[in-house]
Amino acid sequence: MYKAVIFDFDGLILDTETLHVEIYQEMFNDHEIEFPYLEWIKNIGSKSKFSIFDLLERELVSEKVDRDLWIVQNQQKFSERVSTLKARPGVIEYLNAAKAKGLRIGLASSSTNKWVTNHLSNLHLIDYFETIRTADDVEFVKPDPTLYKLAIEDLGVLPSECLAFEDSANGALAAVEAGLTCIIVPNHTTRHLEFPSVKQRLNSMNDVSFHQLLEVMNLHRDEETI
Repeated sequence: MYKAVIFDFDGLILDTETLHVEIYQEMFNDHEIEFPYLEWIKNIGSKSKFSIFDLLERELVSEKVDRDLWIVQNQQKFSERVSTLKARPGVIEYLNAAKAKGLRIGLASSSTNKWVTNHLSNLHLIDYFETIRTADDVEFVKPDPTLYKLAIEDLGVLPSECLAFEDSANGALAAVEAGLTCIIVPNHTTRHLEFPSVKQRLNSMNDVSFHQLLEVMNLHRDEETI
């Protein structure tokens, strides 16, 4: 039986990814340039050297650009709007159900600890998590599996005893490489990505209750070990 669950953060618990896309689209629209959506989404869930500002500068070769101004403007927009975001549908219900079932609960994110814990505190969700592993704890973030390996070690479970919830392809790959059973719940932005082989895909955590999902996943796990 599964004994633990590990959640991603950005895009899964709080849909900051779609908010970023919205703001970047506005920036490109201001210059009457089409936003390079496909180039952007394939880097979601990782900390690559990819920069959206590089792409905009590439399109504005004949214009003088002020990258610092772009960054400040985008940060201001993001700060103003992120405070109004709520947890994605079903997240709180899943956390409560996992806690009620006695499962251990962790989090693994490619963002910084300050970023994750500040937002979890604002959402009043931080107390659900026994361990929070972030970019501050590792040399390489997702799709490298180390974040997940550290989280399951903290929770004292085997990889085969843990479910991972992810919204991005890079995150799902990290979970699978770490040996966890991954369930993907893509958001409005990441639903177009190609994901590695995972056990289950939900459009929303409201699609099925955690109790029902856990029952199905435990049944599949038992069948695979026979």
